[in-house]
Amino acid sequence: MQKKTRDFVKELLIRFRIDLTRNIKYDRLTRIIISTSIRENDNCIDVGCHKGEILDLMLKSAPLGKHYVFEPIPFLYDQLKTQYEGRAHVFPFALSDKNGESTFQLVKNALAYSGIKKRAYKLKDPDIEEITVALKTLDEIIPSNEKIRFVKIDVEGGELGVLKGAKRVLSENKPIVIFEFGKGASEFYGSSPDDIFKLLCTEHGYHIYTLKYYIQKKKPVDFEMFQQYFNSGDEYYFIASIEVF
Repeated sequence: MQKKTRDFVKELLIRFRIDLTRNIKYDRLTRIIISTSIRENDNCIDVGCHKGEILDLMLKSAPLGKHYVFEPIPFLYDQLKTQYEGRAHVFPFALSDKNGESTFQLVKNALAYSGIKKRAYKLKDPDIEEITVALKTLDEIIPSNEKIRFVKIDVEGGELGVLKGAKRVLSENKPIVIFEFGKGASEFYGSSPDDIFKLLCTEHGYHIYTLKYYIQKKKPVDFEMFQQYFNSGDEYYFIASIEVF
């Protein structure tokens, strides 16, 4: 199936709320959250921007905002830099809790699996090229006087490092954070549900929800449920917010 056809079918499924896969469900729910949570002048951050699908939603909801975009895959960065020139600040960095350089696993036949470390891949023969990328922290890039409303993190297991490198942004702004966290990726970075829960909830006062729970204004998940989701794989996309319902 050609890309244009796939995209057309995906749009139809999302529009008619047909969740054939969890990824389609997460995409649909993310659209709802962004459209209802971001105002026209809000500033947003997209970590692991890939081809700009979430950035497009940010720009649609917040056309007057300032948007920071991070994509370390060189040719995707080049495309984003050209496509969004004048509309977003695009950086070629992998975000972490330290500055420097790192090897990066570019999965050429499944780009969405690419990340700093090798992980479990849901394809038979991943074609991996190891490249070198620059590491930066979010706290270093985002100006201290910049008010951030929304952060999306999709970094194939490296989310704990991103969050550790964003402690000032989190503490000063308390932005809504949508993040991926699941077995098959995160444990290869040595991060656990306990690490994420302590950093977000204990240290920064957040509450963690599934995307569906957040939209339906249901209670946040407690640590035991968060850990259960991680171990079972029943949910791997979450939202952190200071709101509690």
